[in-house]
Amino acid sequence: MSVPYLLNSEKGFVPASQRIPAIAKPFVSERAKKTLDLVERFVEEECVPADAIFNQQIKEAGEAHKQNIIGRFESHPQVIEDLKKRARELGLWNMFLPKNHFKEGAGFSNLEYGMMAEYLGKSGVASEACNCAAPDTGNMEVFAKYGTQEQKDKWLKPLLNGEIRSAFLMTEPQVASSDATNIEMSMRKEGNEYVLNGQKWWSSGAGDKRCKIYIVMVKSDPDNSSKYKQQSMVLVPAETPGVTIQRMLSVMGFDDAPHGHGHIKFDNVRVPVSNIILGEGRGFEVAQGRLGPGRIHHAMRSIGAAEKALEWFLARINDPAKKPFGEMLHKQGVILERVAKSRIEIDSARLAVLNAAAKIDEGDAKAALKEIAEVKVEVPKVLLDVLDRAMQAYGGAGISQDTPLAKMWASGRTMRIVDGPDEVHMLQLGRNENKRGDNLRKKLIAQHEKTKELYKQYGLKHEDPLQLNRISGGKSKL
Repeated sequence: MSVPYLLNSEKGFVPASQRIPAIAKPFVSERAKKTLDLVERFVEEECVPADAIFNQQIKEAGEAHKQNIIGRFESHPQVIEDLKKRARELGLWNMFLPKNHFKEGAGFSNLEYGMMAEYLGKSGVASEACNCAAPDTGNMEVFAKYGTQEQKDKWLKPLLNGEIRSAFLMTEPQVASSDATNIEMSMRKEGNEYVLNGQKWWSSGAGDKRCKIYIVMVKSDPDNSSKYKQQSMVLVPAETPGVTIQRMLSVMGFDDAPHGHGHIKFDNVRVPVSNIILGEGRGFEVAQGRLGPGRIHHAMRSIGAAEKALEWFLARINDPAKKPFGEMLHKQGVILERVAKSRIEIDSARLAVLNAAAKIDEGDAKAALKEIAEVKVEVPKVLLDVLDRAMQAYGGAGISQDTPLAKMWASGRTMRIVDGPDEVHMLQLGRNENKRGDNLRKKLIAQHEKTKELYKQYGLKHEDPLQLNRISGGKSKL
């Protein structure tokens, strides 16, 4: 079933491929353009209408169980499997693995998939329907980039086929995990096995009964002189003895079932040494390789969410049934200013994310650290600002379950924390930008000296109210 009004060209609809920012068009293949249009139609016509069905099926599963929370996490809505089948029929499957690095993916660049991820971000079910949902996407990249053939056969193949799900475990409740060198979960080697002890939390995806494998960051060599070589990444099957999900965490009251975020305890958990990823002491290398592209995915999905928020905002201010003080809201100047700000901020953020994606495509995530950090900080702020304006326009409905806005805000707020909090990225950006400081100081002094020469050349009186020569420590020359 289609939604003809929304996607009918006679109603002014312009397909996604024709709305690609001009600066990005040279980097987008014809195949990607066609796929982008398919993604948009799939999301708008099939996924967005199915979001409510997905939520209702989870709700009914909880109500049918004597302990509501258990029922919600044991549920697996049929609608998601139906959508997955439809996505595969359309060829919208595993679009996220970039063509420059992986043979297992659909062959798109980071920039091309980034534009697709924007549309996936407009629906709660769309990413999973296309097998492009976090944390599976990042975990599949880890397997594809660093995994042994045995690890790929056992875990990557079923993940690529959408048969199982996975979780990524790094942060811990008892330490400041924004600095991952602080992690304490221990790993020691005994014969042909590793023994793990400790706890993890915010283990997204761990609540899903289909989650079969954890990628876990552990402290394997605490005495290593390099604090970045003390950690390793190891694979732990979810049903390994000694693994206990102590509780599921909520996000501002939302439990995100059946996906969820687990607080997990490891008590003498044993796994074979063959479960190490890349090698002992290389956990940071794996983490950085995983998180760079993942931050682009998060950012572009957030752009899509911001677009959805703006759509709800515009719908509300054009609702003829809602006329506070006798006028529709779009007649109010302050409202139109908020609409304009939202449009500017979303379009600016999109360009920044596509630029970061293009930078990764040129080299790798390490070559795009600055650009990734910029969008990691800026995009969640844009999303939250647009959502706040939309919620304000709806009044009480905007903060209730009657619109998707409140839940979107809760999810969007987490983006300022996950994959590194804002402060970490701001510190990195500030430090790297400040490296230019001394050279810029010297450039200003040189320009000042040239200005003094020009004053003399043209017979003008030289004035220096800012006393720029002080920049050089009181000296007038470099």
